[in-house]
Amino acid sequence: MARTDRETKILDVAAGMLVRHGYRRVTIDDVAVAAGIGKGTVYLHWKTREQLFGAVFAREVHGAIADLVTALRADTTVALLHRFAAEFFLAIMRRPLLHGMVIGDVQMWGKLIGSEAGYDGGRHNAMMASYVGVLAARNLVRADMTTPELTYAFQSVFEGFIYAERTADSSGTPDDRAKLLSATVESAFSRPGTPDAALADEVAALLSDLA
Repeated sequence: MARTDRETKILDVAAGMLVRHGYRRVTIDDVAVAAGIGKGTVYLHWKTREQLFGAVFAREVHGAIADLVTALRADTTVALLHRFAAEFFLAIMRRPLLHGMVIGDVQMWGKLIGSEAGYDGGRHNAMMASYVGVLAARNLVRADMTTPELTYAFQSVFEGFIYAERTADSSGTPDDRAKLLSATVESAFSRPGTPDAALADEVAALLSDLA
């Protein structure tokens, strides 16, 4: 098995075990057995359990960002705040491990919550501030609030929807709630406008920097 294929298999197995059992109950031995390889083989790639599960989280982040960039390339209107919010919401909800890290699920992620290997709220906040600033410069968001105010208000709404998924009514779907989030953000913060490819490229570059 090629090195990259083996790494992918180990990460796939580790991710599945984290979802089912949580960080505290999964060891390197468990991952090796489930992957059908020796424990030493896992250690060839990651020296500690924290490094392995940090790599699992990093892959989740890169996958979500790749989804957003793909959506931007396919449709420039995704650069608008309300469209971006919906796509970002769904990119997170498609990944239970990413959702768990964002809401601080200690049972799932253990001590990786708040660690260097986990969710970097500071970098995420800086990226969102830059993104809102780009929209403000193009008059695509309301003009009666400063960029820090808009960023704070938008993130509060967005993160409220993310946290609410823990107890969401099972009669609805994440797609339904993404549409509700989009409508809420559009009503509260957006101004009419048509984004161009240059804006989509700029937003994609901000996301790539975050990754």
